[in-house]
Amino acid sequence: MLRLTWVQPEDLLGHELRQAQQDGREPQAIAARWKAAGGSQAPLRAGASPKPPSRYLRQLAEDLLDELADLPSQFTDSEPTGLAKIKAGCPAWPAPTAGGRADGAMRIPPLDRSRERGRLGAGGTPPAPGSATRPRPVPTQARLEAAWLGRAAGCLLGKPVEKLPLTAIRQLAESTGNWPLTTYFTARGVPAELLRAHPWNRRSATTSLAENIDGMPEDDDLNYPLLNLLLLQRHGKDFTTTDVAALWLEELPAGRTFTAERVAYRNLLTGLEPPHTARHRNPFREWIGALIRADVHGWTNPGDPAAAAEQAHRDATLTHTANGVYAAMFTAATIAAATTADDPTDIHTALRTGLTVVPPASRLARAVHHALQLARTHENFDMVVDELHATHAHTHHWVHAIPNTALIAAALTHANGDFTGSICRAVSGGWDTDSNGATTGSIAALLAGSPSALPDRWTAPLKNRLATSVGDFDGTGFDTLARLTHDLAHLEGPRP
Repeated sequence: MLRLTWVQPEDLLGHELRQAQQDGREPQAIAARWKAAGGSQAPLRAGASPKPPSRYLRQLAEDLLDELADLPSQFTDSEPTGLAKIKAGCPAWPAPTAGGRADGAMRIPPLDRSRERGRLGAGGTPPAPGSATRPRPVPTQARLEAAWLGRAAGCLLGKPVEKLPLTAIRQLAESTGNWPLTTYFTARGVPAELLRAHPWNRRSATTSLAENIDGMPEDDDLNYPLLNLLLLQRHGKDFTTTDVAALWLEELPAGRTFTAERVAYRNLLTGLEPPHTARHRNPFREWIGALIRADVHGWTNPGDPAAAAEQAHRDATLTHTANGVYAAMFTAATIAAATTADDPTDIHTALRTGLTVVPPASRLARAVHHALQLARTHENFDMVVDELHATHAHTHHWVHAIPNTALIAAALTHANGDFTGSICRAVSGGWDTDSNGATTGSIAALLAGSPSALPDRWTAPLKNRLATSVGDFDGTGFDTLARLTHDLAHLEGPRP
């Protein structure tokens, strides 16, 4: 029997029970009913349990999912999903640029460079006291090509070890002399007994280990930026969430969706409309899926983090709520700031700008602040990772937006914006390794400024070729994607 991942009610329930506990909905009574009926917990790492349940258990799971959705959350006021309430709760929300996006200007907090001490990992992210306006140019096509290449290389680095526990990632890298990470993973020299205990990700080993790389293989972390290029080409910057939904149904194969995106896709096919698609029997609505769709929103709003965040919000609310939406907005705003930065050490200003669009009382804001503090405190990044895992690993799924966003911020801060240092730190931290590597790589490569600034060992294996099932993009070069993105960066945004 086909066990379709991420949509079986009996598997969704376990994830929803955990989500309910995280956002204070007191699900203990419902959890007890499920356990008493013989229901099991959600699969730890897979998207579906191996065996189908009885018809009774499946029906019970559907009923309990609906009951859980009706429980009130204690975070309703501090973690809103509507844009107006988010903006109202962000006292430092960035001002939009004058005259739209054409001048590239932005309001940006001044960087306290006294916190930088020259070593990788020494950069800090101090509080943002005030703001000043200064003009910035629209990023060059070369800079956007670097961003696409950085996203691909970071994703590719993380693909073979996706889903593996932190100890396995370290052992596999150490066995080949690649720890701390400095290049792509390889199976050459890995002891057979170690591979039996911790096999590579089965979908990625044949395309993503160093000896197997032949261009950029398909991955959802690259598919979604391609979809957002199509979105902006067809609808411009005033697209609606419904436009995103229609585009997915036209261009995105259902089998290429996962977690919150797959549930929302299913909800669309049953006739539900956004934003209800993000909530109905969707326990993954605060996971990382919206974050990995955010890059294009930042790239196409250079120097305008407010516009980037609002664009990301319209995209994210098809599938996500609260912290899942904030992660996308944070990423888009950070990237919008990075597109016009002067050098890699401006990562600290970019991250601080990203935090201005996240409600300060939210769990995501607290997690990111904690991660930045750890990155400033510890010389050894392994200690940063260990503390992040001690804080989040027992309460959050490995694909949840909160720990993964915190890890991305910590990696970029500790590496002081350096490209290799950033993607290697992000992937070495575990959890959603390919997604974290992709987002970190995109931001750090933007700061590097051009493809020539990225080491050849990362970009040469990509062969300027991307595989995908989205539209007519299969085989497209990163230089072409940069040109298309550059054209979209000049689009006029919606008027207030």
